[in-house]
Amino acid sequence: MSDAASELAKLRAALTAAEARADVAESELAQARAVVSCSEAMIQELKLEIAKLRRDKYGISSERRARLIDQLELQLEEMEAAATEDALAADQASEKASTVRAFTRRHPVRKPFPDHLPRERVVVEAPVACTCCGSDRIVKMGEDITETLEVIPRQWKVIQTVREKFTCRACEKISQPPAPFHAIPRGWAGPSLIAMLIFEKYGQHQPLNRQAERFAREG
Repeated sequence: MSDAASELAKLRAALTAAEARADVAESELAQARAVVSCSEAMIQELKLEIAKLRRDKYGISSERRARLIDQLELQLEEMEAAATEDALAADQASEKASTVRAFTRRHPVRKPFPDHLPRERVVVEAPVACTCCGSDRIVKMGEDITETLEVIPRQWKVIQTVREKFTCRACEKISQPPAPFHAIPRGWAGPSLIAMLIFEKYGQHQPLNRQAERFAREG
């Protein structure tokens, strides 16, 4: 009994697929007919326009040419009507052949933060007893991690480079390590501060007076 039901389901699926292919073929045929009808109407319209231009060029036309123009106008009206009907038939066939997919709402997925950012692990204190029965026989089975992006405010500091002096008790000569390198000779600004000032002025177009005011507010 199950084999017969399976065969029946397969036949129904094949019939549905065949009907869909037939609808698509009918839609394509209707569209082709509409294109042909529009092309024929356009050709007839051009012929009529040429006939009118010839009549205007050579003056009053003969009775035969006037009848020809009337006949062309009548054929043009018939072809335009046929083209309109074919276009409507093509639209109906395409609507019949097209299938509308059901809209499925996607749930927003939060992208993880870049891996190069440092992580600070803050562990919430776990309960020491079961919140349901009060037993202390609890075992960790996993954890859920929630990431929050945070920023550390800029901090100012003064680096003191200490160069100790030593004297020799044998020759009484004083020795001392050389002074550290400065980007600006005899200057007090460090390399990072100088780079930040240059970037703020030329990259962010912030004049030095505005930078000084902001630095003063920061402390």
